[in-house]
Amino acid sequence: MTAQQADPAVTSAVSTAIDAAATERAGALIGYLPVGFPDLQTSIDAAIALAQNGVDVLELGVPYSDPVMDGAVIQAATMTALAGGFRLRDVFTAVSAIRAAVDVPVLVMTYWNPVTQYGVERFASDLAAAGGAGLITPDITPDAAAEWLDVSDRLGLDRVFLAAPTSSDERLSLVTEHSKGFVYTVSTMGITGARQDLDAAAKTLVGRLRAAGAEHACVGIGISTAEQVRSVLEYADGAIVGSVFVKALADGGVPAVTEVVRSLAAGTSR
Repeated sequence: MTAQQADPAVTSAVSTAIDAAATERAGALIGYLPVGFPDLQTSIDAAIALAQNGVDVLELGVPYSDPVMDGAVIQAATMTALAGGFRLRDVFTAVSAIRAAVDVPVLVMTYWNPVTQYGVERFASDLAAAGGAGLITPDITPDAAAEWLDVSDRLGLDRVFLAAPTSSDERLSLVTEHSKGFVYTVSTMGITGARQDLDAAAKTLVGRLRAAGAEHACVGIGISTAEQVRSVLEYADGAIVGSVFVKALADGGVPAVTEVVRSLAAGTSR
């Protein structure tokens, strides 16, 4: 029995948004932007623009000094945010402001060290109070996250763990059992960033996650065009896009992000 099945009384806003996208269109578009880039207010405005122009779920990244999973575009943006004075409390300010403006669930993507430094219980409580939906945690596995599993259950927060093409069937079962909202399906081995061709391994991995009982599997890393979004949604529940939005924000500000998200959202149509 999965964690999603284990507690039906707790409704996941992320799951609800993904289901709605599947009913209305071909699937969900999930958009990533780092908090504080190029400054806090602009990052909030850009996230709101994503939500108002086609994104079903927002993913806010926490700038971190050792972003091992992030590609060059996102690394540069997060370094700019840190140099500009980003503080962890800015995440909760951003979530609260975005949720006041749009009714789109907001997940925070963070490496685990900032959470432990802040305090797992305190971080989760402040996120819930701000209206956040939960966390995506790329560098911690469910078997090492006992405190997070406990507090997220108590506060009704989603927890999104990652699955990679190299994951064993046992690891996929563990990730599926403990993920809530969706399983983050890594399309290929490596770091984030736009790619010409998505790795066919993503489709195979989604099939393995379905066999393991995953209710929702969303694919990320390398997606940058409407055609790639459409292709991913032929077998997955959602397409996760990050670097192309960050690059648009860097090059042309919020108007450029708005133009790009409208273009990619066309890939979710049937």
